[in-house]
Amino acid sequence: MLNVRCYTRADEARWNAVVAQSRNGTFLHSRAYMDYHADRFTDASLVLEDDGEVVAVLAANRDGSTVCSHAGLTYGGLVALRSLRAERTLEAFERIGDHYRREGISRFVYKPVPHVFHTLPAEEDLYALHRLGASLTRRDLSSVLALGDSPAMNTMRRRAVAKARTAGVATRVGTEMAPFHAMLADVLLRHDATPTHSLAELDLLRSRFPGQIVLHEAHRGDELLAGVVIYDFGHTVHTQYLAASAAGRACGALSFLLAELVGGVYAQRPRFSFGISTEDEGKVLNGGLVAQKESFGARAVVHDRYEWVL
Repeated sequence: MLNVRCYTRADEARWNAVVAQSRNGTFLHSRAYMDYHADRFTDASLVLEDDGEVVAVLAANRDGSTVCSHAGLTYGGLVALRSLRAERTLEAFERIGDHYRREGISRFVYKPVPHVFHTLPAEEDLYALHRLGASLTRRDLSSVLALGDSPAMNTMRRRAVAKARTAGVATRVGTEMAPFHAMLADVLLRHDATPTHSLAELDLLRSRFPGQIVLHEAHRGDELLAGVVIYDFGHTVHTQYLAASAAGRACGALSFLLAELVGGVYAQRPRFSFGISTEDEGKVLNGGLVAQKESFGARAVVHDRYEWVL
């Protein structure tokens, strides 16, 4: 029988080991990433053991009688070792439901890891949710490039790349996050938005994951024209933030930078993720934004959300 219990700080090393060895976990699930904003959430994470061995972990937080996996992450989901197969996953969700009911939880919001971030197939959780009567309540549309097997950049995008090259734009790895973050904040301000992470938080996370959170920049001389913050998950590379200045937009600097990343720096990776292009909880598609991503050859992958009434 699987044992389900609350996560404690004493579990941190074993938690991180499961994430590292799992079929579907990324460094977003590690406690070093999750806990940067631990003060904002009431933790309700779970550890699942089989004969004393931790075989799966569930990142979650509690808000009243609702548990979410996890409100502070793009996706949460049950992160499992290869040994947790279909029938045991069904048992795992039954135990998870029992545990949360005893804790006074009546609603479980579940954000599974999209399959493009899996290292091996790992959708037993979706079947378990179906069996237990959970409902699909939200679907966002993301765009992903299958590197080496996607449609080529369209003519407009190729022209923008050529324009930037002619203008003398060059790329490099950024060492200081502050100039890019200021540019990003300025761009988002025009859309009445702010970066999800403050400058201090991005600096902290990059210090914890120096080889996995990487800033790439496009410059003309000493002028910063565009930047992309990459979350490198190994098998899939994800653009966490993208921004360009007015001068960068005028000369195609962001197109040039992305072309260099897709066709050079990360060309040998299986997938390159551009993130979601939906608003209003997935009900509205930002046509201009998704078209930009599709112009590089990216096509759609969905990010789902389920609700399980306990």
